[in-house]
Amino acid sequence: MPKDTLPGLTACNYAMLRRATRKLGQFYDDVQAPSGLKATQQGLLYQIHIGDEPAMGAIAAALVMDLSALGHTLKPLIRDGFVETFADPDDRRIKRVRLTQQGRTKLDEAMKLWQTAQQRFEDVVGKEKAERLRAVLDDISALDFDLPPAT
Repeated sequence: MPKDTLPGLTACNYAMLRRATRKLGQFYDDVQAPSGLKATQQGLLYQIHIGDEPAMGAIAAALVMDLSALGHTLKPLIRDGFVETFADPDDRRIKRVRLTQQGRTKLDEAMKLWQTAQQRFEDVVGKEKAERLRAVLDDISALDFDLPPAT
């Protein structure tokens, strides 16, 4: 255990996952910095791109976040002209999101940097271990942790 780790930290799944997430977030943000985007913004642009004008609810569900958090994350991307929202033509209550041409250009730039980060991560961690990690995290994100009703 590293010298600067607090006692008890390693016994908590949540604390260790958050610690690793912060470390990886800093790493990916540093690699992504030349694009002017945070790693979370690059990931969001990518989800919008592959979603083919997805509904905001679908993006929020895929990223396991609530709509207000998604709206907050989208604001700077809209402000900077990378993303635009629009009403679904079949159901105007549904808000959809799409990349602008400027957003597609920014995503291309960011994806090159992302590939660099991915490769560095796999070089350090190992390709097979990285694949196993993604599979385990995907399995965990699909679990239902709802508590039974209190008696």
